[in-house]
Amino acid sequence: MSLEVHIEKKLNGFTLRSDFTAGNTATAILGASGCGKSMTLRCIAGIVKPDKGRIVLDGRVLFDSGQHIDLPPQQRGVGLLFQNYALFPNMTVEQNILCGLKAERDKAARKARCAGMLRALRLEELASRRPAELSGGQQQRTALARILVGKPKILMLDEPFSALDSYLREEVEGEVGSLLAGFDGTALLVTHNRDEAYRLCRDMIVMDGGQVLRTGTTKEVFADPGSTAAARLTGCKNILPCTRVDAHSVRLAGCESLLHLAAEVPEGCTAVGIRAHDFAPSAPGAENALPVELLSASENPFDWNLIFQLPDGTTRLWWKVSKTTLSVAEPDAPACLSAPPERIMALVEHK
Repeated sequence: MSLEVHIEKKLNGFTLRSDFTAGNTATAILGASGCGKSMTLRCIAGIVKPDKGRIVLDGRVLFDSGQHIDLPPQQRGVGLLFQNYALFPNMTVEQNILCGLKAERDKAARKARCAGMLRALRLEELASRRPAELSGGQQQRTALARILVGKPKILMLDEPFSALDSYLREEVEGEVGSLLAGFDGTALLVTHNRDEAYRLCRDMIVMDGGQVLRTGTTKEVFADPGSTAAARLTGCKNILPCTRVDAHSVRLAGCESLLHLAAEVPEGCTAVGIRAHDFAPSAPGAENALPVELLSASENPFDWNLIFQLPDGTTRLWWKVSKTTLSVAEPDAPACLSAPPERIMALVEHK
């Protein structure tokens, strides 16, 4: 199973340019609100028509502006879970699921497939209830059952946890994770939460301002986001302006010492990214040692968040350190912090 998306759509303030491929796995589309993530799903589903481009699912053309192909949603084999679940309030759980089987004319077959889906998503005891009588997690499972009973070739989830409180989110996330792992097809998960994307999806697409910034496996994208925008979206707090010195060295703005990187520094490198948990105290003169002054320390249940200032007086560093490493009532301020060369990311400005 494969999905190819190459489309453009003019929106308020920017033009959406979605250009990516996804395979037979769970792929996260990560980006801030309003960047075009949800619009991309709606274009794939056939709810919104792109201005131009092409969408191909498993070799079958769903949309092609040049060939004037635009299949209606019911012919695309696409299942889209909306943020609000879009359940019919006057129907029971069972009736809502049966709505996903309108194409099946055999009444016995419809009943059997509905019963199987009720069992699979643990909804049997809730079959006669209406949406208002369900919890958020139960509503979500019902909406998923309605989609899955139709055996879609691609499953798309649009911010599936946004309406849930933190406790329920963890419970439902585990269920969705199992669903995605067992889904035999392409699955797309739209989210602005980098942790959800990392836990649930093997592959990742990072979007900003209507453009795809980075694609790859989730671990590859986190290890090397490539641009400052993608680094921020994946949660990197330390993005430090620099100038390239050579293929493996940069100089930070306002600092005399060099930082050495294991990865090659591209010609257009304007900053380096260092994740907050990758620092460690070091002696002056050690490799990649940066002299720092502690500005503030905040205590969390299981770790410390420390904010430092570099000698230039403006650049700040965030260090997140576990209490198992720094198990004190008040942390001492190290003279220097350093990061290993393999944990420093070279970044460019995305155009």
